[in-house]
Amino acid sequence: MSKIAVVYWSGTGNTQSMAEAVAQGVKDKGAEAVLLTPDTFDPSMIDSMDAIAFGCPAMGTEVLEESEFEPMFSSCESKLSGKKIALFGSYGWGDGEWMRNWEAACKKDEAVFACGSVICNEAPDDNGIASCKALGAALAE
Repeated sequence: MSKIAVVYWSGTGNTQSMAEAVAQGVKDKGAEAVLLTPDTFDPSMIDSMDAIAFGCPAMGTEVLEESEFEPMFSSCESKLSGKKIALFGSYGWGDGEWMRNWEAACKKDEAVFACGSVICNEAPDDNGIASCKALGAALAE
């Protein structure tokens, strides 16, 4: 059975709802989903996972959350080469620049994207939840 980490940070609950849907998509495909927050995930765990979904909302001037998520993610970047990943997150303003920048950083690190990233404006609607479940399913395949 595949073991998939769903690592997320959420300030308002929007990204948490997305993470829970990603985990459900993983489980629907028969894989094990492990929901984790930045304070419970570190680079030493990467090798024990078959794939990882990272979720973080846009903050400030469309950047990753700077006090918990970004430091954790930065510490993981050197171990992402060849690892199957997917990205998701919510935003309340802007046009998704934070996600484009994040995707570019992951491509530079030579991570392998299981599917396209999922972004939701504010709380995920039914389509957003369905997209998050599909993201989880893609990681488990």
